[in-house]
Amino acid sequence: MSSTLQRASQPPAGGSVSDPEDYRPGRTVTVWEPEDEVFWKSVGRRVATRNLWIAVPALLVAFVVWQVWSVTATNLKDVGFDISTSQLFWLTAIPGLTGGTARIFYTFLGPRIGQRRFTAISTAVLVLPLLWLGIAIQDTSTPFGVLAVIAALCGFGGANFSSSLANIGFFFPKREKGNATGINGGLGNLGVSVVQLLTPVLITSSMLAIGSAQHKADGTPVYLQNAAFVWIPVLIVLALVSWFGQNDLKVASTPFSRQRVIFRRKHTWLMTWLYVGTFGSFIGFAAALPLLIKTTFPAYSVATYAWMGPALGALARWAGGWIADKLGGARVTVLSFVGMAASIVGVINFLPTGGNEGSFYGFFACFLAAFFFSGIGNGSTFRQIPVIFRAQHLKGLTEGTAAHDQALKQAEMESGAVTGFTAAIAAYGFFFIPAMFANFAVTSAMWGFVAFYLSCIAVAWWYYARRGAESPS
Repeated sequence: MSSTLQRASQPPAGGSVSDPEDYRPGRTVTVWEPEDEVFWKSVGRRVATRNLWIAVPALLVAFVVWQVWSVTATNLKDVGFDISTSQLFWLTAIPGLTGGTARIFYTFLGPRIGQRRFTAISTAVLVLPLLWLGIAIQDTSTPFGVLAVIAALCGFGGANFSSSLANIGFFFPKREKGNATGINGGLGNLGVSVVQLLTPVLITSSMLAIGSAQHKADGTPVYLQNAAFVWIPVLIVLALVSWFGQNDLKVASTPFSRQRVIFRRKHTWLMTWLYVGTFGSFIGFAAALPLLIKTTFPAYSVATYAWMGPALGALARWAGGWIADKLGGARVTVLSFVGMAASIVGVINFLPTGGNEGSFYGFFACFLAAFFFSGIGNGSTFRQIPVIFRAQHLKGLTEGTAAHDQALKQAEMESGAVTGFTAAIAAYGFFFIPAMFANFAVTSAMWGFVAFYLSCIAVAWWYYARRGAESPS
C-alpha cells in the first residue's frame, strides 16, 4: 500500500477514520490529495474521472431546461396563445435573470452540501418546471403570468453550472484543472445546442406525445409539451446516478462565512470582468442569434443554422481549457478576446446597410468565429482562476510546511467559490445581450461589444499576461 493510502487509513485532523472504502461511489471522502502523485495515480484519477463524467450529462440536461424557452416561446403564437411579441421576449429572457441570480447562491451551497448530494438534488428539482410547462403549454388560455413563473423556475437549470464547476475543480490537480473544467463546462454548454437542434424535431413527433396535439393556422399538428416531457425521465435517471455514483469531498465543505472572503479579493472582480466577456457573450449570443437571423436575414432558416454557433463554442471551451494548461491561461485569454473583437467587426461589415443587402454567409461565418473564441476564452479563464489564487496564497511559503498546507486549502476553497461567482454574474449575458439588440440598433450594439472586448484585452494583458504582470497565469 502506498504511503498516501496509508495516511488515508489513519484518522485525519477531524478525528474520523478514512480508508480506501471511502473512495467508492456514494461515499464522503475525508482525505483528498490530488497534488500527491502517488495518490493521484493510484486512487485520485479514477475517482475524479468518475465524478466528472457523471457531472457532464447532468449539467448538459440542466442547460436544456435553462434554454427550453428560447425555442418553445417562438411557437406559442402559432398554436393560438394570445401573447404579444414583448411578452415572448420576456419569456425568453426571464430564465437568464433567475439563472444568474440562483447561480450566486448555488456557488456557495454546492461545495457546502457536496458534489454528490447537490448534483442529485439540483437535477431532480428541475422535474417540477418541466412537468408544469408540459401541462400548461397544452392550454392556450394559460395566462402569461403563469408562463412567466414557469420560465423563472426553468432558470434554475442554468444555476447548476456554478455548483458543478466549483465542485469538480476540487477533484483535480492544478495541472489538470483547466482540462477538467473545460470538459465539464464545454460539454455541459452543449445543452444549448441540443435544445435548439432537437426541440423542432421533438414537437412534431406524435410517437413521443403525452397529451393532445395543438394545431397551427395551416392545420399542422404539433406537440409543444414534448419539449418538456421528454427530458423528465432523463433528469430522474441522472439524479439517481449522481446520488449513487458520485462522491462528496469533505475538503470542499466550507461555510459561507469563510467563502465570503472572495469579495475582498481584487482578482475576484477582475476575473469576473473577463468571464462576463467570454461566457456572457457565449450565452447571450446563443439566446439572440435565432432572432438576429430571423429579423436580419429572413430568407434563411433559423432551425438550420442557429444551433451551430453554441455547439462550436461549447466544444471550443474544452479545447480552451486544454490549450491553457499547455500555454498558460492568460495568453490564451488575450488571444480569445482579440479573436472575438475581430469576429464582431466582421459581423458588422456583413450586415445589411442602406441599399446593401449584406452577406448572410459572411455574417454567419463571423458569428461562428465569435462563438469559437468565446469558447476558447471560457476554458482559459477558468484555468486562470485556480492558478491566480494558488500563487497569491502560497507566495513565500515552503512546500511541506503546515502553513503551506493550510494556505493551499484556502486557495482551493477560494478558487472554487470565485469560479462559481464569476459564472453567476456572467450568466446575466443571457438577458442583457438580447435586451441590447431589442433596444439599440444591431450595429450600435455590436460596436459596444467590441469596445468591451478591448477593455478585457487590457485587463488580461496588464494583470496576467505581460512580462512582470502582478499575477501571471
